[in-house]
Amino acid sequence: MATVAHALYCFESLAADLEKREGLGLVQVQDWWDRYSGRGGNGDGNDEEGNLEELEVRLRRGQKEEEDPSLDEDDDSDSNEGQLDPLPPTSARKFETNNINDLRLPSISRLQETPSSSSSASSSSTPSSLSTTSSRADVSSNSTASKSSSKSSFFSFGGGQLSPPSTATNKKMERPEHPLFVTWNTVSERTGNKSLRGCIGTFDAVELGSGLKSYALTAAYDDTRFPPIHSPELPHLSVSVTLLTAFTPCSTPLDWTLGTHGLRISFTHHAKRYSATYLPDVALEQGWTKEETLTSLMRKAGYSSGRGGEMWKKVGDFRVVRYMGAKESCGWEEYKGWRDWVDQRRNE
Repeated sequence: MATVAHALYCFESLAADLEKREGLGLVQVQDWWDRYSGRGGNGDGNDEEGNLEELEVRLRRGQKEEEDPSLDEDDDSDSNEGQLDPLPPTSARKFETNNINDLRLPSISRLQETPSSSSSASSSSTPSSLSTTSSRADVSSNSTASKSSSKSSFFSFGGGQLSPPSTATNKKMERPEHPLFVTWNTVSERTGNKSLRGCIGTFDAVELGSGLKSYALTAAYDDTRFPPIHSPELPHLSVSVTLLTAFTPCSTPLDWTLGTHGLRISFTHHAKRYSATYLPDVALEQGWTKEETLTSLMRKAGYSSGRGGEMWKKVGDFRVVRYMGAKESCGWEEYKGWRDWVDQRRNE
């Protein structure tokens, strides 16, 4: 299931790319989040677990000194205790790069292709009513050129080393794969209401470390319904990660549950194939019935011929696949509080 660490990693990937700095990897974000959340997340730097570990190290050193008086007091054999290894050189990191064009997964390449005249596909998961230009979120391979060249910095990150992954972290390195979507929203300072800022994902199972970073940047820069996100917007953003599971073909177009299932539809009309998707929370957020949801999905896919109810009966080969999504979100303030704490600990 999606975790807060996954959402933090999306923020970290976007902020690092905008600031042209080296970002933390997913395993590092998970490890630092475990430490941060384990100490209550108050941002005061009082890491009880870390203090106990430090005390234990000092006690062990004291025992060694009693057993061997010749032991040098400046022995730094434990100097890396509680610190992480330095980040590997850029050449050793396959996916960690600030150039989004280097992050194109096969599925992203598929999203970037210009739809042929015989098909219409959608990789976004949001209502077409929120779109001001196109109902499709097909990615343009040239849109990264529109990213702002003036990128302000919100952080002052020092060097410092990062401690080796713990046993729990090693389990995270098993590189799980999931279909996923990343959604950016703008949060109103006055009302707290959210407005869609970008949403793109894939139904292909991708490794989370590379997939989350790739789609966080793609959704931020290349959702053709919106201009690319720029640095000044970061404090007004929130991000949601949805990991998709339990894909099941529906026996009928209405064989699914509002608020529980996301939908992926496909159909043909005049020898043209259409498809679109909504994540599980979209219909509830919009207050739609099942019928209204399907109608909106067909409109989103680009179908505009039919009118009236049960439009799906007027097209050919109408298929519905339902799925479930484990969603987690975080806002800028949560990310900033965590990242400042990490920065402080790395420089201690």
